[in-house]
Amino acid sequence: MLKGINHLAFITADMEATIRFWRDLLGFTLDAGVGHDGYRHYFFRSANNQVAFFHYEGATSMERKNHGVKTEEPRGFDHVAFTVDGPKELFELKDKLDAAGIEVTGPVDHGTIWSIYFFDPNNLPLEASWDCVEVTAKPAFYEVAPLAVAEEGADAQPGHWPEPTQRTPRSEWKAKRGNGFVMRETFLKEGKGRMTPELEKLLAEQGEAAE
Repeated sequence: MLKGINHLAFITADMEATIRFWRDLLGFTLDAGVGHDGYRHYFFRSANNQVAFFHYEGATSMERKNHGVKTEEPRGFDHVAFTVDGPKELFELKDKLDAAGIEVTGPVDHGTIWSIYFFDPNNLPLEASWDCVEVTAKPAFYEVAPLAVAEEGADAQPGHWPEPTQRTPRSEWKAKRGNGFVMRETFLKEGKGRMTPELEKLLAEQGEAAE
């Protein structure tokens, strides 16, 4: 059902520094954004990876925590890792970060990946990884105390969650307008975007304007 991560969203206290780092240093494209009423939400993309940042009055950078270091703080987030194609790309990125004065740790050989570690201007812990081993039988573990639930298999195990008994009818496939709704109208008028055929069809069925 899910096809991957659409985007990871974070908070920035300095959108200009964030753009300089993610677009100009790391090479992500600045795809889209919305800004109004003292609020901004910008999206950056590299291949199928997308990160987004919110900026607003009073926003502060996160407290720095090194990748994988144990903590008793109430955190659910540790770091974001991106893929590079090979050792050449890994070391080219390391050299680029070094030249920019960005502190880099690694490469570290984790068995299946080689990784380097660094931080963005918002203290967001980042990793770049080269997948140097292909896992051919999944799941594969080195585990001194295996979890029974993990050993059930790599794929979804049936019978643990109820199946839906009611389906939302197509006539009710609607979404309320959010902060970024104005992007569609603006992008269409400026020729910087187009609706998917499915959205065009849905709006037509519901008698709504394309905006």
